[in-house]
Amino acid sequence: MAIMRVIIGILLTCWLATPAWAQDWTQWRGPSRDGVVASNALPVTWPTTVAPAWRVDIGEGYASPVIAGGRVFAHSRRDPDEVVTAVDLESGKVLWQKTYAAPFAKNQYAVQMAKGPNSTPLVVGGLVFTLGTSGVLSAWQAGDGTLAWRNDYSSMIDTSKLFCGTAMSPVLEGGAVIVQVGSDVHGGRILALDPKSGKERWSWKGPGPGYASPVIITAAGSRQLVTLTNRSIVGLDVSSGAEQWSADFTDEFHENIISPLWTGTHLIVSGVRQGTQAYSIDKTDKGWRATQAWKNAEVTMYMSAPVLSEGTIYGISNKRKGQFVALDANTGKVQWATEGREGEHSSILLTPAHVLFLTNGGDLVVARKDATRFAEERRIEVAAGETWAVPIFIPGGLIVREAGALTRLKWAN
Repeated sequence: MAIMRVIIGILLTCWLATPAWAQDWTQWRGPSRDGVVASNALPVTWPTTVAPAWRVDIGEGYASPVIAGGRVFAHSRRDPDEVVTAVDLESGKVLWQKTYAAPFAKNQYAVQMAKGPNSTPLVVGGLVFTLGTSGVLSAWQAGDGTLAWRNDYSSMIDTSKLFCGTAMSPVLEGGAVIVQVGSDVHGGRILALDPKSGKERWSWKGPGPGYASPVIITAAGSRQLVTLTNRSIVGLDVSSGAEQWSADFTDEFHENIISPLWTGTHLIVSGVRQGTQAYSIDKTDKGWRATQAWKNAEVTMYMSAPVLSEGTIYGISNKRKGQFVALDANTGKVQWATEGREGEHSSILLTPAHVLFLTNGGDLVVARKDATRFAEERRIEVAAGETWAVPIFIPGGLIVREAGALTRLKWAN
């Protein structure tokens, strides 16, 4: 019996890790964490409407869904509990659902916000990792939802200044699951953990976290994890957690939300009060340093991570109630900007020919990838409720998380 369980575990791990699943989308912003959608998941011609294939009520929250091995995984809240749900991609059948206590006292000023969760799950080696609003990190067996292990960091979370609780999405690097936890009051920690046991491999201590999710870059031959704290940008050696460099990025409300964007030569960061900035990351005789290369104070990205294509950054600024923008990645110069009123938020994805903007109002805007002008080709209503999470494109349609529910939609024409 024990041997059989081992064999089943190996098969399940291989099944979930198989690259043959073209629609696998196993972490925040996709397989490479850059918002790029594979061409085989896209329609030949963009339709004008969508039709529902299935809908599953999962509860509130902002965590984006992920897909692995023909299953959709979602993290949500039915207060005071958090819920993890596995749904069959084809049928919409709930395969398993697990609930755990996760009390969370929301900041009194965050009146319009749900209590999360905010962090997108990560699927690795047959395990689904979820990080809750109050800092509870869980590892679930993808096959049946059995809890493999749990690390509870809730004692480090204080919402007297941290409005929305834990928001970073876990990342895998060097065989370790990396998470960022803490608060303004307790300070922050970035932890590299063994995926199978949750045991700590290394730890960095510093300022409390922002709301951004980290990216992994290679600068001057060094593999680094880069993320935002509540007042800075930091770069850590991924093998040891040693801090390589840091740069001031202060915001009076600690709203450092945008995930950094690495162009290969510059690190792009943005905020409502800091504008959009680019840094070069260099190693000198005196050590590492981050030097500001350019700043555009007029483009202020708030919650929506941008994408990069052929030297152009596509994003949304919160000016004029939401402007889609394109910036020259080398200079920061605005190449084009829409008139405004596009929404408070947009999940932005990149295809070989298009930039996709899913607004929080439920509209999917399909624009031609063009550095010279905004060229909208389609505007498709994909949800009646608000859509704050990154959608997943699959052959024949897409997966959308709207307020309280997960839906699979088919291209209608």
